[in-house]
Amino acid sequence: MSDIESDVEGGIENGIESGIGNGIEGGIEAYAELASVGPYGVHPGHALITMVEPHPGHEYAYNRWYEDDHYYAGAMAMPWMFAGRRWVATRALQELRGPEKSAVAQPVTAGCYLSTYWITEGRYDEHMKWTVGINKRLNRDARVYHDRTHVFTSFQDHEATVYRDGAAGPRDFHALDHPYAGLVLQVVDTEGPEARDALVERLRSRELPRRLAGSPAAMVTLFRPTPLPGDRMTYVKQVEGVDTRLTLLWFLERDPRDCWDGHFADLVAPEWGARVELVAPFVPTVPGTDRYVDELR
Repeated sequence: MSDIESDVEGGIENGIESGIGNGIEGGIEAYAELASVGPYGVHPGHALITMVEPHPGHEYAYNRWYEDDHYYAGAMAMPWMFAGRRWVATRALQELRGPEKSAVAQPVTAGCYLSTYWITEGRYDEHMKWTVGINKRLNRDARVYHDRTHVFTSFQDHEATVYRDGAAGPRDFHALDHPYAGLVLQVVDTEGPEARDALVERLRSRELPRRLAGSPAAMVTLFRPTPLPGDRMTYVKQVEGVDTRLTLLWFLERDPRDCWDGHFADLVAPEWGARVELVAPFVPTVPGTDRYVDELR
């Protein structure tokens, strides 16, 4: 960050605090200053990936709360969160998951909803300040649905994206808006930070290009988890595997049920020199509807 940008951002912070103390008009002016500094690119430098299990009997109510309120007020309305998409695993999709003994999901079928969001590169710290603040406010206003379990929720930093078709087709910043027919969440654990770095390079240069060639997956994005702040909401547990874990998102042009055995079933045990802790297929939800809710159990 340049000295000028640092001075401007310091002024923004002071302006917001001043606005809070001196009335809303001063605070509003700070937003005009905020727009004048970067970064403000379109690259998804960070992501929120959250897999959640509504408690039995709460499936419809949870879906309506998330679709009608939380997806917007608790995510898309926030600064620097520029794209989002929800996914669902019906019971038939849950039964395709592996491995049976997963360090991520116990049982491995837990977590029938997945939400994925892109955050502007370089804006993680600012976004986290906002997200902690707004979720405290939503909780205070009784706008948080508590009859759910966070199975796998973490903010993550982007490591790489590998494309099947090279420069042709949607980029990773399009991925949550493009009408992909499915997504596979894959979570991998390594022995340590150096082993993870080596695996990222191996996946990027050899394994993923080979796996993607001729497959229904158009791209794979790789992320590594970051710790949640200490003042996070208490119902979200601290992130595990910060130094060892990778999260892969496979974006599919076909329904995973139609191509699982031939292309993705063996992702549970690839010869990568790492432990695969979860491979879970999903299809996109249909916003504003309860489609698939009656197929979860």
